[in-house]
Amino acid sequence: MSRPRCGVPDVEEYSHIQGTRWNKNVITYSIARYTRDLPRNTVDSLVQSAFSVWARASSLTFVRSRSRNADIVVEFVTAAHGDLYPFDGPRGTLAHAFGPGLGVGGDTHFDDDEHWTAGETGFNLFVVAAHEFGHALGLKHSRNPKSLMYPTYKPSRSANLLSREDVANINALYSKQQNPWLSGPLFPQLMQNKCASDLTFDAVTTLGDATFFFREKFQYDIKEGPIANFMPKIETSIDAAFWVPHSTELYFFVWTESMFWTVKGSLVKGKPRALRHFGFPAWVQDVDAAVHIVKTGRTLFFMHDIYWSYNENRRVMDFGYPKYISEDFPGVNATINAAVYKEGEPEQLLLSTLMYFFEVVCAT
Repeated sequence: MSRPRCGVPDVEEYSHIQGTRWNKNVITYSIARYTRDLPRNTVDSLVQSAFSVWARASSLTFVRSRSRNADIVVEFVTAAHGDLYPFDGPRGTLAHAFGPGLGVGGDTHFDDDEHWTAGETGFNLFVVAAHEFGHALGLKHSRNPKSLMYPTYKPSRSANLLSREDVANINALYSKQQNPWLSGPLFPQLMQNKCASDLTFDAVTTLGDATFFFREKFQYDIKEGPIANFMPKIETSIDAAFWVPHSTELYFFVWTESMFWTVKGSLVKGKPRALRHFGFPAWVQDVDAAVHIVKTGRTLFFMHDIYWSYNENRRVMDFGYPKYISEDFPGVNATINAAVYKEGEPEQLLLSTLMYFFEVVCAT
């Protein structure tokens, strides 16, 4: 008990599964306060890597938010810090995390009186964070010394941080699907062959570091399945989708009904709304694709041979639209049915026209 350890108590009987879980598979996190021991970009990288440990082993996706209203708020604090569980100075308790839930649920605190490092000296932030995020996802401590969820700190571990027990326990909570749709009658035949030359999609969007593809009533990235499994209230096909990073909101459009949903995390916010919210003319009843351009703060809506530009900051359509797609995107002479923006050098806008992707370098 005197060894450096996690601050989550073991007074109750040991149990692998905490009994509570997030009721969604896309979980947001933010870093509210940083340690004095490491550069901020190092902390960002180590925290992201710690979440990736659980993402790779489960059906979970983690998206960084700039808001303190994120599901999991990470903070480096000392002594009494407002949650009735004060830290005890160097060594002893290293960190603690609250299980899933509202308010402080999921929040993860690190004792900044410890010496946090990215290596073998001091306390390795990556290892401790991965352990604490297990608690934030709903796992309790394990009696197995090989488990990441064992309560005392181990300075070095194998390359495979999770034990078989850890993998089994996270999937017992979040029911990782071993792609059952790939062989079942519900999954579209084309989707069973990801390399088919005639494979097409209804919509594409980024969400954090992930890219999601939609076809009929199915969502596809590295985790395939019905859209309703990802967002329980949406049971129809998705015709267009885009993500606005600064608001952490994801928009899904069903043009056959001229409506759209707003999603935060994997929770649908309120009821679907009509297209007029974006300022479209009354004669517009559907569009073929939508994409948000981070660099310009604009969302582009494509319809047949024309497109609109919507200013997300001012919440109005830009003057002079619609314009012809062929004029601003030379070489694209077919209906666009999906579009996605990828940041990089150079930044790129990918437009899908039926079976092919056209790569366009953004000039604005």
